[in-house]
Amino acid sequence: MFRANGILKLAALVFAFLLVVFLAFQLLETSTDFKLGQLFTKSLTDSTVTAKPVRYKCGLSKACPQGHFAFKVASGAASVVGPRFCVEDKLIMSSVKNNVGRGINIALVDGRTGEMKKTDSFDMWAGDVVPLIKFLKEIEEGTIVLMASFDDPATKLNDDARKLIADLGSSAISNVKFRDNWIFVGGKGIKTKSPFEQHIKNSADTNKFDGWPDVLEMEGCVPQKRD
Repeated sequence: MFRANGILKLAALVFAFLLVVFLAFQLLETSTDFKLGQLFTKSLTDSTVTAKPVRYKCGLSKACPQGHFAFKVASGAASVVGPRFCVEDKLIMSSVKNNVGRGINIALVDGRTGEMKKTDSFDMWAGDVVPLIKFLKEIEEGTIVLMASFDDPATKLNDDARKLIADLGSSAISNVKFRDNWIFVGGKGIKTKSPFEQHIKNSADTNKFDGWPDVLEMEGCVPQKRD
């Protein structure tokens, strides 16, 4: 009888041991699944948080519709930093490219392909307006024209030059004066005034820099030229 009781006690201990081991494995499995689930969820959350925002051409705030060219133009900053022109995600004029200068900076873009055709700058403080007039007269039909001021765009600017720029769609060129900031996008053969133009006066009361107004920046989408 005593032997039978010993066997029963041993069986009970073995059963208890196996039950503890089973429960321990169940707990470990559940805990592992929970941690893996948390890790997976956290990975998805981190991926969502760190996902890069969509970037549009030239850094525009939204994409241009089909059949349009993206652009961004910035005027010069005082007499220190030159203007910047970007068209279809290509930087075509800037101080970094070393192709800007004091006065009026101009970039010509093919209205059919969006490719850059020509760039130049014209010193309107110590230079001559004649080369600017010649340049403007030679612009071909269907060309997109981008312009931006740097330092002083107006001292040597005469009525003939202003009229040629107005014919490209500018509304403000007649009022651009000494050290004003001005940016403009128009085109040769345009039938109406361009919606892409900004002008800020040089004024001691409002100038951001000593002797110069704040920088101007403009972005937009220009319709592609169709035959």
